Amino acid sequence: MRTSIATVSVGGTLAEKLTAIAAAGFDGVEIFENDLLASPMSPAEVRARAADLGLSIDLYQPFRDFEAMPADLLAANLRRADHKFRLMRQLGADLLLVCSNVSPAAIGSDELAAEQLRSLASLAAEYGIRIAYEALAWGRHVDDYLHAWRIVHLADHPNLGTCLDSFHILSRGSDPIGIEAIPGEKIFFVQLADAPLLAMDVLQWSRHYRCFPGQGMLDVSGLVGHVLRAGYSGPLSLEVFNDVFRHADAGRTALDGMRSLIALGLPEPVGPTGFAFAELAAADPARLGELLAALGFVRTDAQCWEQGAARIVLRTTDASGEPELAAIGLGSPDPDAALTRARTLRATVLPGEHAIAAPDGTQIVFCPPTTVPRSGHITHIDHVALTQPWHHFDEAVLFYRSVLALCPQPSLEVPDPYGLLRSRAMNAGPVRMVLNITQVQGIPTQHIALACDDLVATARALPPDLLLEIPANYHDDLDARYDLPFDHRALGIMYDRDDHGEFLHLYTITIGRVFFELVQRVGGYQGYGAVNAPVRLAVQHSRGSMTPQ
Repeated sequence: MRTSIATVSVGGTLAEKLTAIAAAGFDGVEIFENDLLASPMSPAEVRARAADLGLSIDLYQPFRDFEAMPADLLAANLRRADHKFRLMRQLGADLLLVCSNVSPAAIGSDELAAEQLRSLASLAAEYGIRIAYEALAWGRHVDDYLHAWRIVHLADHPNLGTCLDSFHILSRGSDPIGIEAIPGEKIFFVQLADAPLLAMDVLQWSRHYRCFPGQGMLDVSGLVGHVLRAGYSGPLSLEVFNDVFRHADAGRTALDGMRSLIALGLPEPVGPTGFAFAELAAADPARLGELLAALGFVRTDAQCWEQGAARIVLRTTDASGEPELAAIGLGSPDPDAALTRARTLRATVLPGEHAIAAPDGTQIVFCPPTTVPRSGHITHIDHVALTQPWHHFDEAVLFYRSVLALCPQPSLEVPDPYGLLRSRAMNAGPVRMVLNITQVQGIPTQHIALACDDLVATARALPPDLLLEIPANYHDDLDARYDLPFDHRALGIMYDRDDHGEFLHLYTITIGRVFFELVQRVGGYQGYGAVNAPVRLAVQHSRGSMTPQ
């Protein structure tokens, strides 16, 4: 299947967009009209530039408010179309996207819409051009893909087909199985976009919050399956309107888009079996070693500290930076296959065995599953939390989903004393990761959550000066809501519960960029104690994110 992407999906000038799209490995491109209008290059020069880069121009778009208009406007619309067809001949594009009409002047008549689209297709045929008619989710009279197809079928012209857009279909909750009733040869083009689930006007949702397949919560993969079963053989193209993508580096964005299309064609990966280790890097890791020893970890060699199945590696670096989470080891039933999949998805493969780089630079290492003798109350690594650069957040979601088979959960926004913390959990069986993006300036923190089988007993053994001191007001509120069988106030334990179980957790002080969380899950609790995050963030801000003196 050929790959394509709309120029509106990446930032920069048209020339920069084309260069980035070609470098990412796309076969073709959709030229968005505004990108052409703002470019100093003529249509012929754009055609030549694309050809030099090995890109076909698969579509020109959009052409708006044409069909089902009063008769006195048809001639002006056809003149407008004739101008676009002449431009497309220079551009080397032979397919025009026509969006369903949103004009207040549009008439709700399928017969009139079909008649006028037939006229448009007849004019297009004189230039060797085809028309792909698309139902906008906010179209005035046509807002459903099957309605658009009925009009195309009624018009019955060989140069008129339909364009299917995953966002317009899935955002309305339409069942995509109807795609299989459309003859494959009449599906002229397919555009793909994902999106987070948001309760907002669909137009604003579309214009600002689309993302690449795998970054949102829409079943784009399922829709593609219906398209292929219908017999479609044209390109799969990305059309994403996203404010963050427009600010991000065009090369990274284009590469991320290519990764999303590659992932659609791959079988589901086998998920990781658990955390093999977490590696912390520091110029002087002694303070981290003292903290691990206080938590009950035993030093098993020069760099490795262990308790139960939790393994923390402390690596000394030449750099003078603060301690940070540098690498994560994940158990894999087949490290070679995991690395091959990562390479296919354009991940950066690092020197050494089975190591790749995540978007934020964290090293991911695929390790054979191992068994570790049980000892102590800490049993394993429950989850890790990584702070992402704001413009790489969606890229990280797609990376962990496509490469590691982690399933993304809905995003949360957590109040912070100086802004908002956006958080998104991702998990696959025993492996949980939390991706955070913060608006607060300063040293971004990362943390490792360690699972305990008895947090109360663990807390009693810990020196109080190594724990984050939680305000009395929090504990007063906890007493008002729950009758807990342990002294959460004296032990610094925070608490949450839901319909499935309970969650006990506490935090250590922050050393450099890193702190530890100790957690105990009771019953079927699957969350992360998000209700307590604002209190934790406020306390960490008051203490500062630096090594205690």
